[in-house]
Amino acid sequence: RPQLAAYQERMGWTFKWLSSYDNDFNRDYHVSFTEDEIENENGYLNYRKQKVAREEMAGLSVFAKDDNGDVYHSYSTYLRGLDMINGAYHLLDRVPKGRDEDSLPWNQAWLKRHDEYDAN
Repeated sequence: RPQLAAYQERMGWTFKWLSSYDNDFNRDYHVSFTEDEIENENGYLNYRKQKVAREEMAGLSVFAKDDNGDVYHSYSTYLRGLDMINGAYHLLDRVPKGRDEDSLPWNQAWLKRHDEYDAN
């Protein structure tokens, strides 16, 4: 998809880029939700039915490929399980106001891409 290629170039990423666009991958790994699931607070996230904030939530899944080329799902984590990969959280959790996200429309609303910061 041209938008993904443009985003990859903008970010300066050189690793192989794969997309879950137009398939059920995100649904299969419980990070995409229907309007009905959002409205009725019955999305399946973090291994249980619960309220979900939006159509796409964060998750991390790990896969392994054996010598025959077979792929195995070995691990998934969601919500607070993702904190380990965001080093900034370890620091923010130790300051007086913590992450200070309570007034934000969604967690990590404060996050910016490298080219979105003001040059001043």
